[in-house]
Amino acid sequence: MAMWSKVWPHIELIAAVLSGVLIIIVYILELQDIALPSVIVYLLAFVIGGYAKAKYGIKKTIEDRELNVEFLMILAAIGASVIGYWTEGAILIFIFALSGALETYTMNKSRKELSALMEMQPDEAWLLKESGETVRVPVGELNTGDLISVRPGERFPVDGEVHTGQTAVDESAISGEAIPVSKYARDNLFAGTVNLSGSITMVMTKPSSETMFQKIIELVQSAESEKSPSQQFIERFEGRYVKVVLLVFVLMLFLPHFLMGWGWNETLYRAMVLLVVASPCALVASIMPATLAAISNGAKSGVIFKGGAHVENLSVIKAIAFDKTGTLTRGKPEVTDFVIRRDANREQVMALVAGIESQSNHPLAKAITDFVIRQGVEPLRSLQVVDVPGNGLKTQFANEEILVGKPGFVGEEEAYAFENGILAILANQGKTVTFISDGHGILAAMALKDTVRDITKSTIAELQDRGIYCIMLTGDNRKTAKAIAEETGVDEYIAECLPGDKVHHLKNLLAEYEYVAMTGDGINDAPALATATTGIAMGEGTDIALETADVILMKNDLSRISYSIRLAKKMQRIVKQNIFFSVAVILVLIFSNFFQAISLPLGVIGHEGSTILVILNGLRMLNRNV
Repeated sequence: MAMWSKVWPHIELIAAVLSGVLIIIVYILELQDIALPSVIVYLLAFVIGGYAKAKYGIKKTIEDRELNVEFLMILAAIGASVIGYWTEGAILIFIFALSGALETYTMNKSRKELSALMEMQPDEAWLLKESGETVRVPVGELNTGDLISVRPGERFPVDGEVHTGQTAVDESAISGEAIPVSKYARDNLFAGTVNLSGSITMVMTKPSSETMFQKIIELVQSAESEKSPSQQFIERFEGRYVKVVLLVFVLMLFLPHFLMGWGWNETLYRAMVLLVVASPCALVASIMPATLAAISNGAKSGVIFKGGAHVENLSVIKAIAFDKTGTLTRGKPEVTDFVIRRDANREQVMALVAGIESQSNHPLAKAITDFVIRQGVEPLRSLQVVDVPGNGLKTQFANEEILVGKPGFVGEEEAYAFENGILAILANQGKTVTFISDGHGILAAMALKDTVRDITKSTIAELQDRGIYCIMLTGDNRKTAKAIAEETGVDEYIAECLPGDKVHHLKNLLAEYEYVAMTGDGINDAPALATATTGIAMGEGTDIALETADVILMKNDLSRISYSIRLAKKMQRIVKQNIFFSVAVILVLIFSNFFQAISLPLGVIGHEGSTILVILNGLRMLNRNV
């Protein structure tokens, strides 16, 4: 059974090769003037090589009530044998079976990364019980909030966060990035990624059915079943074209004999050749293999396309709108300036500030605390801190009242006068400024900003070099938006946008540029993502953004947008090459047949050879260098 499971995926190729071997045996028999066994071996070659395609063609014809390419090939092979061209008919079946096997291989190859992902997700995990012991349990029995022990070399069984310990994680299966990522307390962990160094305890944050791996698997499966507009057109065209070919074939059976004086044998022969060379096999295979390979390539590189239509649309994008927070920027405030009064001790002030802020859950407080700790300064402990809603924090230290908060809370005039008006300078740079004061006035000013991602500026520049208009749509105030726009280099920015405003501006862009992408990560971006020609979501974005988007950047890496556009454009080039080549070959073969300049074997080789070539050309999309 195990051997059969390994053989079955290659059964079409095995059948095609066996058919070819039988044709060689027939050739040897004919050299020995052995006639009867030759016919039997030919029939075997027909059945073995053509069974899969014949079954598929007949089934699809009945289901769709539409003639297809496979039907034409069956008819051509039978017709060739009826008029005595057994060898040509067998060769037709052999090459048709070989091209079908190659197309199946292409599709299986495109699904290889998906299968690999499914195998990467562990079935069991080490559950840490309250008693301190670890028990091996099925992943399906785990619940949100469970503590799980993960040792070096093991894969994380579920999505969660670091609870205790620190380690380096190989996230290449999700992000496509080979460089390990350091993980500390409260950092996110994803199922299927590899724990490289330290033993850690993680807390499960999502059910096993909702892990990032499961989302990737579902999205890729959905993408492979969704056809691009070009593929849909070709499939509609195929049914009509086959009817036309069959009509011309019927006319060819009689008209050349009566109008051009051809003999009946020549007339029948040329009708059979027409049936072979006019079949649109290569045209039908021009798009799907390349599209599936492109989707597979994207999955390997941390980009999930939800269907071939979205790859195709991305190739013609003329403008991209970006959300600011969490897209162009990291989405987390960071301390950029820490200005201390000249008569104060820097380390003591930092320790005091961190001691106060560490007792608040506010994002700005956490950012300040993390900054101080990274400077190697230990926060003061045992401070009695009082939260003053809407203003800041206060405490008593060294018999003085210490205030931490906005200018109005610590003394607005003193805040604006501190360090020669540094507040105005920092505010004009789009930064949020927090002050700390003691009994002698302002002690320090801390400027925080949602910093621009390292890759943002180069990504925007590359997109602009490609002639793509870049605009930022943000709900932030004009001052902050202007500062970020200048830093990133976008062509235009619009500030203070509500979700409805983003949709309005997207519609204006669509009217002007026709094909527009939207990149975002939040709930407020979902309507705009749905409105755009192509919605692109950051992988760490909200669930509704991920559901609404057409393309997902798994690692929040904006450079993947440029990569995705290059990939889409390469796919379109290959598809156009395939369509032009396949149509040209069909026309050349048809005219050659009409002028009696081509034989049935050459027609078979030319027609089926072009099919194999377009499939191989489509396989170039598996190359990650785009």
